[in-house]
Formats: sequence, structure tokens, C-alpha cells
Amino acid sequence: MIRHLWLVTAFAVAGAALPARAQDAELSQLREELKRLQQRIEDLERRSNAERPEKAERKEKDGTRRTGESAFNPGISLILQGTVARSSLDPETYAISGFAPSGGEVGPAPRGFGLGESELVVSGNIDPYFRGHFVAALTPEDEVEVEEAYVQTLALGQGFTLKGGRFLSGIGYQNEIHQHAWDFQDAPLPYKAFLGGRLNDDAVQLRWVAPTELFFELGTELGRGRAFPDTQRARNGAASWSLFGHLGGDVGAEGAWRAGLSYLRAEPRERAFEDADTLGEAVAQSFSGRSRLWIADVVVKWPKLKLQGEYFVRRERGALAYDDSAQAVPQFGTAFEGAYASRQSGWYAQAVYEFMPRWRAGWRYDRLRHGSVSNAIVDDGLGPTANDFPLLLTAHNPSRSTFMVDWSPTEFSRLRLQLASDRSRAGLTDRQALIQYIHSLGAHGAHRF
Repeated sequence: MIRHLWLVTAFAVAGAALPARAQDAELSQLREELKRLQQRIEDLERRSNAERPEKAERKEKDGTRRTGESAFNPGISLILQGTVARSSLDPETYAISGFAPSGGEVGPAPRGFGLGESELVVSGNIDPYFRGHFVAALTPEDEVEVEEAYVQTLALGQGFTLKGGRFLSGIGYQNEIHQHAWDFQDAPLPYKAFLGGRLNDDAVQLRWVAPTELFFELGTELGRGRAFPDTQRARNGAASWSLFGHLGGDVGAEGAWRAGLSYLRAEPRERAFEDADTLGEAVAQSFSGRSRLWIADVVVKWPKLKLQGEYFVRRERGALAYDDSAQAVPQFGTAFEGAYASRQSGWYAQAVYEFMPRWRAGWRYDRLRHGSVSNAIVDDGLGPTANDFPLLLTAHNPSRSTFMVDWSPTEFSRLRLQLASDRSRAGLTDRQALIQYIHSLGAHGAHRF
């Protein structure tokens, strides 16, 4: 009987110990989750945008530690990228038929192993009144370019912010986002055709955010016009200017949206590019006149789904010069010039869905419309024909379909597989596949909405 009593007691103690051990394990797991959550909050604070000036001043007076990006004084980060790519057509011969070449880095990733654009980012508060930001890009061609270098005010008040230097323009939606933060490895076709991939200029920007519950901002920029669609030249004053406005709000309890309109006006002078004549020989062409671009953009976000799209319309009017001096017969002349006008458009739409933790899948469709193009050099019938302007006068509507899936083990690393069917070149389809890696080292500030 006593032995049986001991057995019953032992089982009772064991039964009580098992739940206790399970509770201890659960408490330990919760503590670890809490530690990770606290660490993530600290990381986000360090990577957040600059603190408000009055808050920074108060913390300095109190002697407390600042936890924002400026606590590093400055914050420094390095973005590493690379690709392994395969394509059915040679990336070196890439062109968008029916559209003037932008001269930007708009082609597909090089075949085989390739080093993507790596970025060194230095940013932080200069004092309670100014913030500085610098981005140096190392290109796959081993060239160093200054992508951004600007100073931004922190204390204008009344919702105004002034920025000066070199920076990504605020027009559209994707233009202001750095390439490593895109949802796809490359830019949509409208950005390639109308902005050379993206627009960054030496400029000054004034932005105002209204003190309303509904997000509302207005902005304007005056720029030097150092890049497509403008041309860099020595002159006093601004060569290009833009206006943009955005509205935004909530969608239910977890979603958010933003929509906007933008306008860019440029006045390029001798914006040159090379084309091929009927014999396949290179000829020089250049455009001088006025270029106007309108952009409508919209983006809607939920915790696991993001929808994004933009629509572009461009009008150009001026003079086009055609120089075939290397191939033409001298007695018939070598250079021609005539009026030129075009109205072209394009759009893209994309969706990205997080189908399981850390895994996303996305699809994007791009489309360009050749529209109407008037070329007086061809119309007068005294010189080159339409066949001598394949890049400008080919009535082709380029399109591209892209699918991607990526995995982000942490917020600092991402691996991506991307497949695309590209019909940018008239009569040809380029089948593309690539694997991309993106890694972030250091304190990198949060990206825009």
C-alpha cells in the first residue's frame, strides 16, 4: 500500500512538473521574442529619418542619448548588389524601337556573373537646422558616380522643406526610390524611355506638407538639366523645372494609399544620339526644342499586398538634325535639319504579394505607345527616308512582362529570381532570367512610402 502511495505521489509530482516546465519554456520563448522585438525597435529607430529639431535640442540639453539616425553622426551604410543573368538577345544591342535613346543605363543585366550597382551612403543631422545625405555609386564598369549629395532643412516650419544639391527628383512614385529598394531588378519601360531609368539632377526643391489628416503635399524643383530628357550645358538659371502633388490616406485599419500628378518641362539643346541608316551605318542625330512630361501615379499597400502603377505622356516639339557625313555623297549634302514633333505615352502596373513570411512574388506589365511622330526631314522628300530613322520612326509599341520571387531572411538581405519576356526591339523577343542578391551593411535610413 505504501509502495503504491509512493507511485501515486511520484506521478502527481511529475504531472505537476511537466506543465511547469512547459510554462518555463513558453516564458523563455516569450522573453526571446521580446528581446528580438526590442532589438528591432532599436534598429528601426536608428534607421529612421532624422528627428525633429526641437526634439533633438531637448535631448541634447537633457544629456540623454539620441537613438535616431543622427546618433551615429553620421549614419554610414553600404549596399552590395550582384546578378547572374541569362538572355536570348545580346544586352549590348539593346534598344527601345520607336523611341529616342536616353543614354542612360537602361539595358538588361549583362550575361553571366555581374556586379550590380553598389552604394555607399552617408547621412545624418548636421545640426538642429540641416540634414545632409550623400550616396556614391560604384558601377559595374568600375566607375564612381555621385548619385545624391544634398542638404535639407529641418526647421523651416509650417510644413515646408527646402533641399539643394544633387538628388532623385520627387516626380512620379518610383523615381525617388533607390534601385536596391525596387520590387524588381530593373526599371519599367516608361522610366527607361522617358527618364533614362530615373531622373536625378543638380537642383533645388521646395516641398510643402499640409497640416491635415489626409496626407497632402506639393513640391516644385528647378534644375540644371544635366540628364535626359534635358542636356547639360553652360547657362545661367534653371534649364528644367517640375511640379508634383500627392494625396494619401488609409484603407481600412491596415492599408494605405497614395496618388499623385507630376509635370516636368525641359529644353534640351542638341540632345544627340546615334542611329543607323538604310545601309546599317551609324549616323548622328540631335534634337533641340521643348520636352514636356506628365505622370500620374498610384500605390496601395496592405501588410502582405502592394499594388502600384504609373501612366506617362510626353510631348516634344522642336528641330531635328541629321548628319550622315561619313556615308553620304558630298554633292548631295550631308546634313539635314527640319521640324520635329512627337506625342508618346506609356504605363506599367505591378502587384507584389507576400505569400508566406519572408517570401514575396510579384508580376509587372510594361507598355509603351509609339503615338504620333512628325519628321519634316522625311516629309519634304529631299533627303533621308523613314528607313533612315529606325529608332524614331519605327511604329512599334514595346511591351514587357516580368515575374519575380524573392526571399528576405532579414531586413538587411534579399535574394531574387526574375524572369522576363521583353519585346522592346521591333520583331524580337528577349527571354531573360536572372538571380540577384542585395545586402545592406550599417545604419541605412528608412525608405519612402
